[in-house]
Amino acid sequence: MLIYQDIITGDELFSDAFDVKEVDGSYQIDCAMIQVKQGADVDIGANASAEEAGEDLEDGVEIVNNVVYSFRLQSTSFDKKGFTVYVKGYLKALKAHVAAQAEKDGKDVEAATKAFESEITPEVKKILGSFKDYEFYVGESMNPDGGLLFLNYREDGVTPFFTVFKAAVKTMKV
Repeated sequence: MLIYQDIITGDELFSDAFDVKEVDGSYQIDCAMIQVKQGADVDIGANASAEEAGEDLEDGVEIVNNVVYSFRLQSTSFDKKGFTVYVKGYLKALKAHVAAQAEKDGKDVEAATKAFESEITPEVKKILGSFKDYEFYVGESMNPDGGLLFLNYREDGVTPFFTVFKAAVKTMKV
């Protein structure tokens, strides 16, 4: 199994247990809304009356996003101006990381940073172009220097998926 970690904070963000696709300069992670029951599930043998209408959810059951729940992601919010300021600083940090990694691997630093910029620019423009459609999540540590996961919905308006910049994560095999 592969765990994808934020390169800056080390937070675990998602794994290949979910459907992960590479799309240009990012990963798209399909997710679903699931029911989770808090606490112990104890059967005391009581049956509901056949005449009573059952509730949609039992007591203590909530509907959550499976990726958010599994990796304890934290919701955060931005207005468009605040996001623009954040993403400029974050992309600068990512570019520095890409350059350092290229140098460490003995690769051409300039070529690596140009490739990074050419991959990431369309992704950022796409998010800014439909900014109101996205929800934002950060890793469990809520470190403001870390990366964001961008939650949106497929064309059907029901199926959620996350977008994460490829350069923002590293993989760890477990």
